[in-house]
Amino acid sequence: MDVLDEEVESILYIAREISVYKIPHLKANEGHRANDWGDLAQPLWKGRLRIVEKSSGAALMFEDAQTGELFARARYDVLKPCVESVLDSSRYFVIRVEDAGKKAYIGMGFAERTDSFDFNVALQDYTKRLKAALSPPSPSEETPSPHIPAGPKKDYSLKEGQTFSISIPGKASKLSTPGTSLLGSSTQSTGNSGGGVPLLPPPPSSGRKK
Repeated sequence: MDVLDEEVESILYIAREISVYKIPHLKANEGHRANDWGDLAQPLWKGRLRIVEKSSGAALMFEDAQTGELFARARYDVLKPCVESVLDSSRYFVIRVEDAGKKAYIGMGFAERTDSFDFNVALQDYTKRLKAALSPPSPSEETPSPHIPAGPKKDYSLKEGQTFSISIPGKASKLSTPGTSLLGSSTQSTGNSGGGVPLLPPPPSSGRKK
């Protein structure tokens, strides 16, 4: 038994009815056209299509709708897709089938445009997901947290000779020691500090000198 058949599979898409056509050789520098396939009402084969994903990759499975017998299988490589749209319709595609080194091209058609749309979406989703897994984004360079200030930390400790004073409303503060203040400005001994009201001199004696 094929090892691929023993793997757990995921169904990415199912079309209940598709038609397969024998197509002519592609002319040089021209794309495929469904109108060149002859009578589209007379396909080579009819059945169902499943897109099956396994650990080894995804594949298009052309199967008998009643018995499940395999008609053809095309492995889907996102780097070299086996599906090509035709130029004259959104319902028809060309599928590249490879087996034991042999390569063949078949035409495939959907009965409804909604089926072909869902088919395209399933392949696009798988391609996007697989490419993201094959080429994960490189981790960005580490940036500092915006909550941490840049640059060296400032030293707010008092240096030798530095003093500071606290002004209490309604009271006169003590004289500060001469030196450099915390903010770097020079302090001088005054009768008051912190902008308080200066003490008034005592009033003259009320008694007259005899």
